[in-house]
Amino acid sequence: MRTDARHRLEALLDAELGVVGQLSELLLAERAALTGDAPEAVHELAARKVALLARLEEFETNRRHACSEAAIDLPPPAGSDPHDGPTARWHVLMELIARCRRDNEVNGYIINVRRHQLRELLDLVRGGQPAVYGPQGRTAAKAQRALARA
Repeated sequence: MRTDARHRLEALLDAELGVVGQLSELLLAERAALTGDAPEAVHELAARKVALLARLEEFETNRRHACSEAAIDLPPPAGSDPHDGPTARWHVLMELIARCRRDNEVNGYIINVRRHQLRELLDLVRGGQPAVYGPQGRTAAKAQRALARA
């Protein structure tokens, strides 16, 4: 019985690795769309990302149940055989998830930079004053002329 449960756990981990691999590819595509001029692609990729994350949540629940049935601890205890099927898969999964997390953070940073740039441009068009750095290194609004008054 435990052998069957172990095989189910390994199959589940393999499937989860496949979904995390898809997420990794999607995050790279999202970065390309963010740095290009494809806002509609960004929205479509974000929707796909949400769907993949929902699938990963399901995998988490199923994996916990499969671990319980197979009497296997994940994360594995210290001193576990790193070449053991579930343990090896777990380590690869954690490395790939960590890479996805870093890629997602970079994409979030790009979004925030773009948002800040857009906000500054809109402020200028609306007649706001650009922030410039003074001699003490602090920002201060410096009046030039308002584009919005035309």
